Amino acid sequence: MVKSVKQTNLYPKVLKELNYSFADVFIFDGFIISEIKQGVNFSWNNHAKYIVDDITCFLGTDGTELIYISNRIHSYSVVAIDWLKFFKQQYGLKGYYVVSNSQMSKLNLLVEQLFFKEKIMHFDSLFSAVHWVRTESLEIA
Repeated sequence: MVKSVKQTNLYPKVLKELNYSFADVFIFDGFIISEIKQGVNFSWNNHAKYIVDDITCFLGTDGTELIYISNRIHSYSVVAIDWLKFFKQQYGLKGYYVVSNSQMSKLNLLVEQLFFKEKIMHFDSLFSAVHWVRTESLEIA
């Protein structure tokens, strides 16, 4: 079962927590973890743009040195083609990781991969994803 950041020993290490009606976002040193709420149809204009604006304002970055972890603890959908809007705005990511153990999420990930410029890493646990951030992802840069 995928756990919320708030239910783990990662939570005390959060630099800033952003709470929206559609998501909770946790900013750490070098990576971001999002938890989109149940039933949301996550899009650039209605959701992602606000998160990206707040993160870039807080960290003063275009995101190219950050890893984004989507902790999919709830069922929701992503407008996958909106990744093109993200990149059109000159934003970037060092890596994109998805944490989920549902088959539907894995299928949705295949669609997202069509619009995301790099490989999307999949993990069954949040701890595995964070461990990868702290060890293996350093070699990707």
